[in-house]
Amino acid sequence: MTVTVGVLALLEAKPDKGPDLAAFLEQGRAIAVAEEGTVTWYAFKLGDTAYGIVDTFETKQARDTHLGGEIPRVLGRVGPDLLAKEPDIRMVDIVAVK
Repeated sequence: MTVTVGVLALLEAKPDKGPDLAAFLEQGRAIAVAEEGTVTWYAFKLGDTAYGIVDTFETKQARDTHLGGEIPRVLGRVGPDLLAKEPDIRMVDIVAVK
């Protein structure tokens, strides 16, 4: 397995919505587990309202499939209630893996 690409999504919760965003991310894990092309999926917390997701894929096609999948779709529905601003989503190329 060779991981070549990924997605970094930085999320800013509305004031007092951090716990709700964390709960959403915890539920997102089950969706990511079911995605065949997603190699790794991490949700993380940077502060009271700052969260993020990083996921990795073997191919750009697998990444594109993920980006058109359930997690982004659900985030689009709950985002207006939970997020202070639009997610900062960045495509990344993986340089090194252990």
